[in-house]
Amino acid sequence: MKPGRTGKITRVLLMLFILFLLGSSSYALAAVSRNQKNFLWKVQSKTSTVYVLGSIHFMKKDIYPLHKNIENAFDKSGVLVVEANINDVGKIDIQKIIESAFYPGNDTLQNHVSRETHELLKREFEGFGIPFEVINKQRPWFLALTLTSLELLKLGFDPANGIDMHFLSKADGKKKIAELESIDYQINLLSRFSDREQEFFLLYTLKNINTTGQEIDGLFRAWITGDTKSMESIITKPAAEDRNLSSLYEKLIYERNRNMVSRIEEFLKTKETYFVVVGAGHLVGKKGIIEMLKGKGYHAEQI
Repeated sequence: MKPGRTGKITRVLLMLFILFLLGSSSYALAAVSRNQKNFLWKVQSKTSTVYVLGSIHFMKKDIYPLHKNIENAFDKSGVLVVEANINDVGKIDIQKIIESAFYPGNDTLQNHVSRETHELLKREFEGFGIPFEVINKQRPWFLALTLTSLELLKLGFDPANGIDMHFLSKADGKKKIAELESIDYQINLLSRFSDREQEFFLLYTLKNINTTGQEIDGLFRAWITGDTKSMESIITKPAAEDRNLSSLYEKLIYERNRNMVSRIEEFLKTKETYFVVVGAGHLVGKKGIIEMLKGKGYHAEQI
């Protein structure tokens, strides 16, 4: 394999990962129903209004235009808030991502996962045309996201059409943009998982990759109809099926939810109107952002 081609593939995977951080016509028709609830909440304090929209990072073009309630809430807001502003190229440290996502020197994946996981991975990536020497240098958490991203792209879903990207593009030069977290924070979070946690994450992804189409269909239907119960069921399914993922869920979802709620509370103490776009999975359930805000005394209405 020529070094130039390997390097090019590596760069493509890195950019795909950066987009992932932030993954039918019948859906669009459902979204325009007059009485339809959206995955959008209006949270109010005595001085401020914060609109909180659940995001899906990979979308199809025909999801647009979004429901007028969503676009109107954005128009009323002075500040757009996203998990991480991936359009701020100056804040993206590619070298740091490489160091976090790839093994250094002669170290490889097979030194960190079981033979079963390694062989399953080789079989799964055969269809993607990526040299295995590139795969074998990636850490399990990065491979899990890479595999999911490639499968979603194959199914026609694109991060360029994601909800985050839609509003980041609309806000560019017109609204202030703030972050709930940052790209650095998310990379540090993922790279700090133990070898054992990373392997569980990768193994679950490998064993369930063939049902991605079915899962994403349910996810979009729940998002379009504002169905929080179905969304919660889909989001919590992996941990319910495999207890080995419990510690990952605590770090990836619940700990971040608590931190995001603290950040949103800061917004609610101001006199501005905010439009917060955050992964839909963070909004549902008793440990979700919306219920936590309600528990702190804020009024939150799904609209």
